[in-house]
Amino acid sequence: MEKVAYKLLLSCPSGLAPSQVSVLFDQSYDRIPHPDVELENSIAEIWDQRAQKNTSLYNGKKFRYGGYNIHSGDGSHQDSHVWLHLGLTDYRTFVGTNLSPLWEKFLVPSEDDPIQCQHTSSPLGNGAVVETSDKKIVVLRRSSNVGEFPGHFVFPGGHLEPEEVGIASHQSGKDFTGSEIINKKASQEMFDSIIREVVEEIGVPMTSLCNPLFIGVSRRVLNVRPAAFFFIRCSLCSEEIQQLYCNAQDGYESTQLFTVPLIELENMASKMPGCHQGGFALYKLMVEALKNT
Repeated sequence: MEKVAYKLLLSCPSGLAPSQVSVLFDQSYDRIPHPDVELENSIAEIWDQRAQKNTSLYNGKKFRYGGYNIHSGDGSHQDSHVWLHLGLTDYRTFVGTNLSPLWEKFLVPSEDDPIQCQHTSSPLGNGAVVETSDKKIVVLRRSSNVGEFPGHFVFPGGHLEPEEVGIASHQSGKDFTGSEIINKKASQEMFDSIIREVVEEIGVPMTSLCNPLFIGVSRRVLNVRPAAFFFIRCSLCSEEIQQLYCNAQDGYESTQLFTVPLIELENMASKMPGCHQGGFALYKLMVEALKNT
């Protein structure tokens, strides 16, 4: 039997609007250093080796995924509210834990995801299932010069950026009003960042995109990499998107754009990184839920 390449951490098949998703940003969701000092020291060693080979490596801040809480008011999904627990991490720690050849040594044996991954950097990525006006889904083929999964099929996406909302450390929001503002800004960044990524990666104007709906969080089994997924309708047809893609700002990250019907996407999904296979699974759950309403 083929091993599943992803794990769905949270599924919201009815799709949640920005008003139904909040971020709890707190130091308690930061990574816990590993008690094995040698393993912990390997993080700096791996980064130094990588930085020597590639001088353009940049150690940016990232939001760290630390779990979630879900509240359903009357038991219906329409009334659900999700609180995502986010801490702070950086690219260096990601390279030295999740992307390390020793990544499995950082895991704790537990069925509880935040406990299992408490020693990994686990920056929260994001991805968008973009549906065209002619009901096709946008898929990119990654270029050969990207750090992870060169040549694979992916949905457009990237990361939400703490620096975009002025978070450089936990000191930024120590008092209660500060932390409330930070949580609001981080929640907004969840939705702003995915629109930004779609605009930059496929070249469509922001005005052609509907409000994103949050459909859940998946993580790949290989190096436990989590990503939040969104569904976005685009008012342009496949052909218009193909033309705009030629001038996309982040075009270097991908070499080709495809717009495919669901049935064809099914075949491409096996050539996606695990977290994006999970994103496809979340989208299929949404399609099913819509059929049943």
